[in-house]
Amino acid sequence: MMTRHGIAVLAFLGFCFPAHATKVFVVDYQSQADYKVYIEKHASKADCQIFLVKYASQAKRGSGKWFQVPYKSQADVTVYLVKHQSQADLKIHFVDYQSQSKPCFM
Repeated sequence: MMTRHGIAVLAFLGFCFPAHATKVFVVDYQSQADYKVYIEKHASKADCQIFLVKYASQAKRGSGKWFQVPYKSQADVTVYLVKHQSQADLKIHFVDYQSQSKPCFM
């Protein structure tokens, strides 16, 4: 079952990164995730600025472009969306344009 934050991530289905993106799956439980992620409202507070791409072929790990996949088995990375900044391994901000994306380690 998708959390409210997971639905919010889906709403940003314009996410892209430079040349390729990370294939991401949002999990329901913290223990299932590779990374705990907090969505920042302001780019200046984020570790990464993420652009959501429309096609999986545009996704590559570490590029700043993410593609959200429907199944966990298709993902390069699994993330759990946390409610508080202090709980996160990574703070991200979604950007409107691919040129605004800023790569991160994942």
